[in-house]
This record gives sequence, C-alpha cells and structure tokens, in this order.
Amino acid sequence: MDLDALQVFQSELTCSICMNCFLDPVTIDCGHSFCRPCLSLCWEEGQTPRSCPECRGISERPHFKTNIVLKRLASLARQARADHDHRSEEQICETHQEARGLFCEADQTLLCGPCSERPEHTAHSHSPIHRAAEESREKLLKRMSSLWKMREEMQISLNQEANTTQSFEDYVALRKVMIKLEYQRMLLLLREEEQLHLEALEREAKEICEQLKESVFRMTQQRKTLKEMYREMMEMCHKPDVELLQGLDDVLEMSESAQLHMPQPLVPELLARPMSGLLDWLNRFRVTFSFNNEVSSQHIRLFNDARRLTYEHARLHASLDGGTSKYFAAWGDQSFTSGKQYWEMLMDSSWDWAVGICKDSWIRKDDGILDESNRDNFLLVCVKQDDHYQLWTTAPTTPLYIERPQGRVGVFLDCDSGSISFVDVAKRTLLWRYDDGVCTFPVRPFICTGHR
Repeated sequence: MDLDALQVFQSELTCSICMNCFLDPVTIDCGHSFCRPCLSLCWEEGQTPRSCPECRGISERPHFKTNIVLKRLASLARQARADHDHRSEEQICETHQEARGLFCEADQTLLCGPCSERPEHTAHSHSPIHRAAEESREKLLKRMSSLWKMREEMQISLNQEANTTQSFEDYVALRKVMIKLEYQRMLLLLREEEQLHLEALEREAKEICEQLKESVFRMTQQRKTLKEMYREMMEMCHKPDVELLQGLDDVLEMSESAQLHMPQPLVPELLARPMSGLLDWLNRFRVTFSFNNEVSSQHIRLFNDARRLTYEHARLHASLDGGTSKYFAAWGDQSFTSGKQYWEMLMDSSWDWAVGICKDSWIRKDDGILDESNRDNFLLVCVKQDDHYQLWTTAPTTPLYIERPQGRVGVFLDCDSGSISFVDVAKRTLLWRYDDGVCTFPVRPFICTGHR
C-alpha cells in the first residue's frame, strides 16, 4: 500500500477525540465511533445527558460493546504504518542488512531473523513487532478497564463517606442533646462533669470528623491518581511500538502498586464515657418481671429496610441463658402504663440482638407473629456489619456511632414523660434516649437474641 493510500486508510480509522488510530473502538447510538478510553474520559467529565462528541446527538445507553470489525481494521492500519516505518534505514540490521522485524521479550530489543538465531537469543521468546505491540495494547486495555472500574467503585465509597459524615454530625448533635437532658436529672454537683463530658465529646467528634474529611480527601486524591494513570496508559497505547514495549513494565508496575493501596471507608465510633451516679439513680426504679416465651418462624422486620432476623420454633426457659434455640424473641408478661421502670438484660453471649419495649398491637399473640411495622416498638438493636458491630434504634431507624455494650444493657422507661433510654451497664453511660412523648401506653419489655 503506497503512502497516500495508507493515509486515506488511516484517516477513516482515526478517533475524532484523540486523533489517533482507534483503540478498543465502540459505536454509539448515532453511529459515530470512538476509542472506548476517549469516550469514557469525555463522558465522565461532561454534563448529562451524554451526547456524541461529534454530532452532539443524545446517547441513551451508558455502555457499548467493542466494534470488532473496526478494532481489526485499526490493528491492520497500525500494522501498515509499522511496516512502512520498518523499511526505514534505522530499522535495518547493520550486520545482516535485514529488517529488524522481531521483538525479544527477554532483552526488550528488536532483532532481525539471523540475529534471533544467535546463541544469546535462541532461548528467548521472539514474536513479530506488531503482534507483540498489539498484545501489549490488550494488556494495557485490560488494566485500564480495571482502573476505571476501581474509580467507579471509589465514587460509590466517596458518596457513602459523605453520607456517613453528615449522618455522624447529625448524631453528634443529637448526642449532645441527650447527654444534656440526662445530666439535668442529676444533682447540681454533676454540672462540672457534664461540661467536661461535653467538651471531651466535642474534641473526640472533631478528631473523628477530621479523620472522615481526611478519608474523603485520600479517596478523592486516589481517584485523581487512578485517572492520571489511566490517561498515561491511554497515551502509552498510542506510542510507537518500540517505545510502548520498552516502557510497558514500568507502567504496569505503577498500576499494580496503586491497586494495593486503596483507602478504605472509616467507621466512626465514639468512646462510651462513664456518667457518675447514672446507675445509682436508675436502680431506684428497678423492676422484675418474667417473659412470655412466644417464638415465631416468621421473618420479623426490625427495620423498615430489608434487614430481618429469623426466629425458629423452640421452647425457651424464662432465663435467657438456657434453651437450645439459636434465635428467639420474647416479651414481658406485664405491661406498664405509669411511673418509672428500669431493668437490665444480659447480652454477652449474643451476636445479633434487640432490647426495648413494644405495644400489644405489635404482638399478635394468637399465632405468635410480630407485626412488621415499627410504629409500636422502640428498640436498641445490635447487628454485625462486615467486620464490625453497629448499634441502631428503631422508630425511626438511626445509626449510633458509639461503642457497643459488652455484657448488660439497661432499659429505663419513664411513663411520666413518655420516653425510653438505653444504657451500657459496664461503662455506666448513656447509649440513646428517645424524646419525651414518643411512647404511648401500655407497653411491654421486649427482647430478641441470637446465641452462639
């Protein structure tokens, strides 16, 4: 093919974005074709809806399959250009006066046929330059696809981290209010401790917020790094065959290093600081009662999302340390309508559990099934998420960013104010307090646990 014909052939196989021969070409809705990497970068940075870079036609689909015919033609165009370049003087072996058409992978050098048969090269793997270059481009494209997927996953983590930051700040504000209300019940001599507790919470919350911001910053920087690495790989794909082959290992090594150092989302957790006199005051209202051990095989919805706990049919003992059931739910045989009541539940042998109060309307006692609505139950729930435990409350579902209790959980019901509080008995601290007036009566104690 003469030079003019080659130029015409290549012009038809040129991406209008990068002005290079197609690399992993895709054809979009309007019929125009572009390199997949070029289109990814163009659409990632552009405004929605996505439009064709050439005719501005709207493209409805976000993903496209490789245009195999164009990909083969682009490869042929690169080979034709390479064949033309290889006929130049610098590609002729000075010793044998033959074109250096082979690439030695071991030495990263170009060889002619006779040179490849010399003793120092016979044990090495040789392949035509164009085929070696195309194989290297495929390696780069596969790695670029992996990097782009990582960037998309990083965006998801980034969104989650931003939501967690807002949720955490909201929780800190709520916790300040709860702590202030709890201290108002104590003697005036505890005012100084209240102030110290709030100041410590403020410092700790500020530190965790800084950690969250730093985490967001690291993720943002990592996304930028991945994008730059992606762009470098795209540029590498368009370099001459020899330069591409000789620089491939360094680029791949950099990308592997980036994938090994991906930042992970932060799980914020406040220390459960003790509150002087809390348990002494609560124990003034301690009550005892027994449980109606009614177990259902139904899926019981403790949250309004898809989280569920399953309870199996079994007979349970009144004490919660006996029985053979893996999961069970039980509620008190006594309902409360007035006054103040406090009780404690042992949770150290449980992994998923919930304690609190429920209304009779939540329990259909004729068949032992719990209503899936959260309107009539106020619970503190502990569930395992990935490699850590998370505390939640129901009505509404709210995450608690504080250490989970190890051992006993205290429940304080104030029928006079219509509120309910949960405490970590071992740490002697408040975990959560529902606002005054949230409860209507009568209500019953409720517990569900899963035992190892």
